[in-house]
Amino acid sequence: MRSIAKRFGQTQALNGINFELKAGEIHALLGENGAGKSTLIKVLGGIHQPDQGEIVIDGKVAPIKGVQDARAHGIGVIHQEIVLVPYLSVAENIFLGREPVTKFGFKDKRQMISRAQKMVEELGLNINVNTLVGELTIAQQQLVEIVKAISFQVKILVMDEPTSSLSEEEVNNLFVIMEKLRKNNVGIIYISHKFEELFKITDRITIIRDGAYVGTVNTKETNADQLVAMMVGRELEKFYTRTYSRQDEVVLKVDKLTKKNVFEDVSFSVRKGEILGFAGLMGAGRSEVMQAIFGAMPYDSGTVYLNGEELRIKNCREAIAKGIAMVPEDRKGQGLVLINSVGFNMTLAELRNLMKNKWIVSEQKRKQLIGQYIKDLNIKTSSPDNEVGNLSGGNQQKVVLAKWLATKPKLLILDEPTRGVDVGAKSEIYAIINELAKEGLGIILVSSELPEIINMCDSVCVMRNGKLTAQLPQSEASQENIMRYATGG
Repeated sequence: MRSIAKRFGQTQALNGINFELKAGEIHALLGENGAGKSTLIKVLGGIHQPDQGEIVIDGKVAPIKGVQDARAHGIGVIHQEIVLVPYLSVAENIFLGREPVTKFGFKDKRQMISRAQKMVEELGLNINVNTLVGELTIAQQQLVEIVKAISFQVKILVMDEPTSSLSEEEVNNLFVIMEKLRKNNVGIIYISHKFEELFKITDRITIIRDGAYVGTVNTKETNADQLVAMMVGRELEKFYTRTYSRQDEVVLKVDKLTKKNVFEDVSFSVRKGEILGFAGLMGAGRSEVMQAIFGAMPYDSGTVYLNGEELRIKNCREAIAKGIAMVPEDRKGQGLVLINSVGFNMTLAELRNLMKNKWIVSEQKRKQLIGQYIKDLNIKTSSPDNEVGNLSGGNQQKVVLAKWLATKPKLLILDEPTRGVDVGAKSEIYAIINELAKEGLGIILVSSELPEIINMCDSVCVMRNGKLTAQLPQSEASQENIMRYATGG
């Protein structure tokens, strides 16, 4: 890709980007959220047309006017946002628009299922291809996206945050598949904020910042500090910010919480100023326990106490009224209304306290609240009226945080709060979480990233198969100990 430029209105998204990919190479594209990575990929995939610049494939200029042109050139893109049809099966999604047919011209369902199952098994995935996509977890849907992209016999494969919802085992399976593709001379463009993955699997790393090309380095000749400095234009003084300030007063107590076949006899407590971590493999039941506490999932038995008061919350509205807030794992599906503004999303959970009277929202109170959180959380937006879907992942996550902080919660549940967020924004979010704990807020942090759990939490609850297998103090919360209890080792 040579001198690619793209403008959206007043925003210069790409400004003369150069990018080179060799056959059989895994080449990382790195940059903060909003740096222009996804825009560049959408140009390559035919979704956006560049204002200037050209794409050259196998030494020839290749005008890519749409997605079909990209596919004709052997380009496959796995986007960060899942774009499957939830009401169709896995097999139907993989072959959507190119279904195999019988000699009489009818859809050959048997062949489609057989071919899809074979592809899924080659990836080492435990997914029934007859299952409706809408019934799969986010992680499983992401794996189906990968199978679908590979099924096009690609020469150039783009993976935009492909491991953000995958367990360690699933990530390792994906890397095995990538190595097979590499041996078949497929060039892979790999976008990820997880440095350990970049150092493990990539050959080269290209860094872009604010829509401009910064440089390309050989993976074996660089380190995390150099990459961070190239990404953000400065050294990060301290990545994790943590001031331990746990108080004696118990905010939340959960006693023998049970939902049949999901989680069983889960007991723990959270004190004021404490950050309690929840770790475990995918499917361990961590998110489901949090949803039960927040009223999003009914449970069969057990007791929940908030500030000593026994609760039996039937829905999320009751949880919010009692002072419980939850930043969900799926910010785009459950945390935000993407087609609405930053201000709309920020005030969505707090409208009742912004009312001038029974019917009218006080515009003065609303503007004051929005302005306060844009400033306090350093949300990068030119206007609170901007559509929240146009913000970077890190700034979207800050808007979700602002929405819940506006409710003045007593307990804050954070489920994967830095998923799909770049290192600069991660560092800012950690600092925000630390400040909230210093102010006495009780916080539960659910995360698949063990360094995040170890560096941010006072103690760590480990779950496996719906059961709490250990609660480790900070001094014993090593990656080895956590994984031992998470896997039953």
